[in-house]
Amino acid sequence: MSRTLSLMRAGRLLICLLILTGSLSSVKAEDVLTEVMVAKIRSVGSAKISPDGKLIAYTLSVPRAIYTDDDGSAWSELHVVDQAGRSRPFITGKIGISSIKWTPDGKGISFLAKRGDDEHKALYVIAVDGGEARKVLEHETDIGGYSWSPDGREIAFTAKPKRDKEIKKDEDHGFNAEIYEEDYLLTKVWIAAGDYDKPGPDRDEQDKPRMLPLEGSASTLAWSPDGKHLAVALAPTPLVDDSYMMRRIHVVDVGSGKSLMQLDTEGKLGQIEWSPDGRHLALVAGVDKHDPREGHLMVAAIDNPETSDLLPNYPGHIWSIAWRDNNTIAYLGYQGVWTTFASIDIDGGRQETILPVGKYTLSGLSLSSDGSSAAFAGDSPGHPREVFALRQAGGRAKRLTHSNPALEKVRLAKQEVITFKARDGLELEGILVHPLNEKKSVRYPLIMMVHGGPEAHHLNGWLTRYSLPSQVAAAQGFACFFTNYRGSTGRGVAFSKFSQADPAGKEFDDLVDAVDHLVDIGLVDKDRIGITGGSYGGYASAWGATYYSHRYAASVMFVGISDQFLSFALGDIPEEHRLVHHMKYPWEDMELMRQRSPITHFQKCRTPLLILHGQSDTRVHPAQSLALYRAVKTYGKTPVRLVRYPGEPHGNRRTGSRLDFSLRLMRWMNHYLKGPGGDPPPYELDLSGIKPDKKEEETE
Repeated sequence: MSRTLSLMRAGRLLICLLILTGSLSSVKAEDVLTEVMVAKIRSVGSAKISPDGKLIAYTLSVPRAIYTDDDGSAWSELHVVDQAGRSRPFITGKIGISSIKWTPDGKGISFLAKRGDDEHKALYVIAVDGGEARKVLEHETDIGGYSWSPDGREIAFTAKPKRDKEIKKDEDHGFNAEIYEEDYLLTKVWIAAGDYDKPGPDRDEQDKPRMLPLEGSASTLAWSPDGKHLAVALAPTPLVDDSYMMRRIHVVDVGSGKSLMQLDTEGKLGQIEWSPDGRHLALVAGVDKHDPREGHLMVAAIDNPETSDLLPNYPGHIWSIAWRDNNTIAYLGYQGVWTTFASIDIDGGRQETILPVGKYTLSGLSLSSDGSSAAFAGDSPGHPREVFALRQAGGRAKRLTHSNPALEKVRLAKQEVITFKARDGLELEGILVHPLNEKKSVRYPLIMMVHGGPEAHHLNGWLTRYSLPSQVAAAQGFACFFTNYRGSTGRGVAFSKFSQADPAGKEFDDLVDAVDHLVDIGLVDKDRIGITGGSYGGYASAWGATYYSHRYAASVMFVGISDQFLSFALGDIPEEHRLVHHMKYPWEDMELMRQRSPITHFQKCRTPLLILHGQSDTRVHPAQSLALYRAVKTYGKTPVRLVRYPGEPHGNRRTGSRLDFSLRLMRWMNHYLKGPGGDPPPYELDLSGIKPDKKEEETE
């Protein structure tokens, strides 16, 4: 396969020169999306409707200003919008707000944050009619989650106990060895009264938080409407694997703090919600311990641990739930590349579709007290996540916020849903982002953008983000394709199990079949195909660069797997690998683990490979990237580069490292799919177009 531009038009040679001297984003293009613009995009996080349905509180993620703010993850602000779309900023600036809720009386908004001199994350309340936020509860460690009692007088919350003073003293004197997966602290459930005058640990002894004597490590919790019970998710330990695979729902007596009942679910858990009368619990859960993703709507009576699956044959995954009344549960469901908003009675009888499939991509359902008004976060091919509201059944979801006015002036490429068949006849869906200035009868370079998981999927909404910058690529002349390969969510449990015990098998053949389809319809050039993705998508990218090297001309692997045995041995989800992904321990079929590891096929690698990884990744250990890099580089048959991000976990969090990733990804694809190929582009990035000039720095 040719990887040079020796026969290409002279116009493309100009692009080559630009690549060699720096990033394409340095070209002035105010009317198209660039990597730098993506780094500035704001998006709505959580949206919560007030009990009376008139207002919606929401968090707004605001990336840090490059070269102005200290580098770090995005700020999270608190805003409130009314049903007419009038939005007011409540708490903005350099703040990290999370876990927003309306107080039971509907007069205030509570949230978690570290403000001012706070040593730990504390609970605050701000009145909806104005005024400064006031601290209502502070613990001796960070508050992890919370739930108000129905009368608003008490708060149940999760937090870890404070480490023993003697142990802390020993650690300060050098005895600070880490005992791996043993020296953790369990997250406990506490109950305390809200107190504006004495919110912290200095409150009187009788008013200090009461720890409930529950075994295990707590996460999700919800206070029953009658005030007598808590629903609490407990796992044996706080380890990630247990939080995925071993969490169980307990009904807890508030007075004694004892567990009265454990629901009979097994496998993964999602949201928990009490019915308004406190007689039932609704939850999102997996159907069994091998279910790749929680996604079925279960209900249980408070006096019976047996759960009922209300929609056992649901053709997608249910993601968010809320009670409309004592007998009706509303839900958001993912079906294919869309979401639907619907409801069902608790006996599984009457069902109602409120917003049908094919129009919206929504998340985070929130209902008013009477169930007549709803709020969501929603996006579309034309905008990132915003606040949407629905006032009555039978209406339409209305967009209320516009957080990126500059984006509305940008030309975006056409995006459409594509259906195709895999080589074995299985029908698959994907989302195609066309080249921005597409011309008929011209074949374009293609970037396959692969989701992680594999228990995840792409929706036909806003797909552009730092690691998969599809609209940026479209503006630079690429087609981009997002495949919901077998094993993805959104098409029911059976489809999500199709890839089990077959890592890198038919699931990654599906990606090649998607490429063939796009070649067959005349859109893309088969000799200029790139692949990228993170986590399991990084595994796909490594597989594409090695086993399928003859099909891909460039690969960008992000926090990906190169060795399946080491993925089990060095990662933090060994039981999920056994129960969900491989259906066995690695040593039960070592040859399969070897053959399905990209590093086994490194000698086939002729695809220029860019590898990027966070050095603090505990999910996919950075050694996975280092091993593949060392093998490919030493073998010496193709260009390879390893980029490591200090302090970053499984995916980049900081604004600087996100932008760095986007720039390197696009430069690599341009260099090998449109540019001169050969040796890699310079490892330095040209940031001259991003940095403030010296006069501005001196002024600041």
